[in-house]
Amino acid sequence: MKLICFTAVLFVSIIFYKAEAKLAEKFSWKQLEFEWPSEEAEKEAISSGRYVPENNLPLGLERWNNRLFVTVPRWKSGVAASLNYIDLNTAEKSPKLRPYPSWDTNTLPIDVEPQQGKTPAGGRLDAEKAQAVDAPLKDNATIISTFRIQVDACDRLWVLDTGLADILGNPKQITPNAIVIYDLKTDQLVRRFAIPKEQTKDDTFFANIVVDAERTDCNNAFAYIPDLGAYGLVVYSLRDNRSYRVKHNFFHFDPLQGDFNVGGVNFQWTDGVFGLAVGPKKSDDTKDIYFHALASTKEFKVPNRVLQNESHVTSPAAYYDFQFVGDRGMNGQSTAEVYDKDTNVIFYTQVNKDAIACWNVNRPYDLESQGLIDSDSHTLVFPNDLKVDAEGIVWVLSDKMPSYLYKELDAAAVNYRILTGNNRELIKGTPCESSDERQPIVV
Repeated sequence: MKLICFTAVLFVSIIFYKAEAKLAEKFSWKQLEFEWPSEEAEKEAISSGRYVPENNLPLGLERWNNRLFVTVPRWKSGVAASLNYIDLNTAEKSPKLRPYPSWDTNTLPIDVEPQQGKTPAGGRLDAEKAQAVDAPLKDNATIISTFRIQVDACDRLWVLDTGLADILGNPKQITPNAIVIYDLKTDQLVRRFAIPKEQTKDDTFFANIVVDAERTDCNNAFAYIPDLGAYGLVVYSLRDNRSYRVKHNFFHFDPLQGDFNVGGVNFQWTDGVFGLAVGPKKSDDTKDIYFHALASTKEFKVPNRVLQNESHVTSPAAYYDFQFVGDRGMNGQSTAEVYDKDTNVIFYTQVNKDAIACWNVNRPYDLESQGLIDSDSHTLVFPNDLKVDAEGIVWVLSDKMPSYLYKELDAAAVNYRILTGNNRELIKGTPCESSDERQPIVV
C-alpha cells in the first residue's frame, strides 16, 4: 500500500496520506464452470471436445443491475461460451457462468476440430493467418469470441466480436470483426455491424471497445475500437451506422517498454493502443478520450469532437489534436483504464506491478499524482480488466493470463478472481482524492 508522505516543520511531526482500503475478493475459480441446459449436454460437450475446462480463461467484465458480464475469448478450442454473466444475487463464491443472451447465440455455427496449438511468441496475434470460413451465422446475435464489452448510458451492451476461434491452435476466422449491440432491458439484438474489410490490416487485432454516449441522446452514440496489432483506431457512429479508421503515431507501442515479468513469466509484447477511457464533459460539451498502448507507460488524449469528425481526423491536419498527457513511470504498463465521474478519477491496471492505480484528471499526470490503490502478488496477478459501475463499485478481474499463454495453470490453485471496492474508499489517502476531502494523519 502506497504512502504519500511529506515532511512538515510543525511540532516536528511527520504528516502523510495513507491509503485506507483494499480490494476485496468477490468471486474466484480454479477453473470456469457453466450452467449447461442439462448434465447430459455438459457430458457430451466434454466428450466431443467442445468444452475443455482448462482452456476457458475469463478476460473482460462489466456490471449492469444484478448481472455481472464475463467474457471468455476463444483462445483455444473447447471454450463453452464467450459472452456470459453471473447473477449477482448468488451466494456462490465460484458461480457457474450463464451464456448471454442464450446458449444458441454462443454456439459455433460450424464444427471446429479440438486441436491444441503452439502459443505465439509475442503479445500480437497472427490473426491474419487464420483460415477464413464461409459459414453464415444462424443468428445475427451470435457471438463467436469477445474480449472486452461495455454497457452504455442507455442500457445497451456493446460487444466487439472478433469472429475468431481457436486463436492459439488452428485459428478460424468464422465471421468478420463486428460490433454487436443488445438492449439489456429486453435482451434483444439492437444491431450487428461488420467492420469493413478495408478498415483492417494484416496484423489487425481488435480486443477492446469503449462507448461514448449520453442518455439524453442515445442515437448519437460512438464506439472507439483500438487495433492493438496494426496500431490504429476504428470509430463507429450508431446514428450513421458507419465506421472509419484513424491512424496516429501515438497508437504505436514503445520499443523500450515491451518487456514484461508477471507471475514468474517473462515475455515480450509489441501491443499498441489498447486501453481507452472517455473523460468528463467539459464546458464546451466535448470530452477527452484518454488512451495508451499496452506496451508503453505513456498516456495520451484527443477530444471526442476530433475523433467524431471523419473528414478532419483522417487528414494530416488532425495530427496536433492528439496530445501527450504524461508517463506512469517504470513498469507502468496497463491493460485497461476507466473514468469514474463521481470522483473525477481514472482507475487503471498495472500488470507488471500486480496492481491497480489511479489518477485524478484535475491533477498533473506525473509520478507524484499517481495513486496506488492495491498491489498483491497473490490476488492481482495480471489484472486484465476493470470497470466502475453506476453505484461507484470498482470491479477488477485478474486471470494469470501469461501463465495460461506461455506455461500452464495449476488446476488445483485459484487462477481467476474478481475483486471489488468502493470508489471513494479506495482512493482515500491517495493523491487521487480531492484535496478538500483528504485528511492528514499526524504521527
